[in-house]
Amino acid sequence: MKAVIYTRYGEPDVLRLADVPTPVPGDREVLIRVRAAEATKSDCEFRSFRYSVKWFWLPLRIAVGVSRPRRRILGGYFAGEVVSVGARVTRFAPGDQVYGSAGLRLGGYGEYVALSERAAIAPKPRNMTFDEAAAVPLGGLNALHFMRRAAIRPGEQVLILGAGGSIGAHAVQLANSMGAQVTAVDHGIKESLVRRLGAGDFIDYTTDDVTTAGRRFDVIFDMVPASPYRRLIGMLNPGGRYLNGNPRLSVLVRSVLTTRFTDKTVTVAFAPETTEALATLTELIEADKIRSIVDRVYPMSEAADAHRRVETEQRLGAVVITIGEP
Repeated sequence: MKAVIYTRYGEPDVLRLADVPTPVPGDREVLIRVRAAEATKSDCEFRSFRYSVKWFWLPLRIAVGVSRPRRRILGGYFAGEVVSVGARVTRFAPGDQVYGSAGLRLGGYGEYVALSERAAIAPKPRNMTFDEAAAVPLGGLNALHFMRRAAIRPGEQVLILGAGGSIGAHAVQLANSMGAQVTAVDHGIKESLVRRLGAGDFIDYTTDDVTTAGRRFDVIFDMVPASPYRRLIGMLNPGGRYLNGNPRLSVLVRSVLTTRFTDKTVTVAFAPETTEALATLTELIEADKIRSIVDRVYPMSEAADAHRRVETEQRLGAVVITIGEP
């Protein structure tokens, strides 16, 4: 099969198209013909081994490869169709159109991937193309996790930092569907996008500092690693909730103290990726309550360009790689 692989850490040009063996599914695995995969910031960090959050650098390096990557095929989030199943698989059958997460097993940049039937895989939304569906799991699963933890009530004021990213864009839609009044913070080029997704107010961080605006919020969802923790906590109303999807080590420590000794609640728990959450996303998508936003679609031969696009942070939505023939 064809796959986009890398055998050393570095810039996007380390990615190349190659022929590799097609995986063989085990008794409890499904073999999926991948049609599209999202090129994510995590893929870029795995490729370069440069992480915005530094505290887990060493254990992660040991896990994924000290001198070179253990897994040569990136791609954690995908959409495709089941082509064969193991003898003991009961949840899927050949021909099923699916989408989901490969987890740290990765492999979405290859034409085929073999995954456990218990992995976070679910039927693809009927009203989405493969490209659109591949852009859902990363942002949708994380946003759903945090918006559920926020326990948003109708009419509450919600601030989302990094609202134009994959996770932030889904969070805007989910918070809006829960009846919140959403204020989005991101680069000015993303204002039109996040307003279309449901943000009632927008703050361009390149010209304005939201922490000096004198405003208060019931919920703050923060996807920006370098955000000023103390000032954001100070912007919460009594009983407010702060959720951080990209925490520094100092935030992990301070979150315990804030939750224990103040009337504010801090959530930094990472999102579990489950079939139940994917099924919820599918219901919301098919009910036209949320949608994915695809910025650009690249063929496999231009995977390096897809990574460059992700790293510019100028994208308006998800960057997707079409797997196989366009």
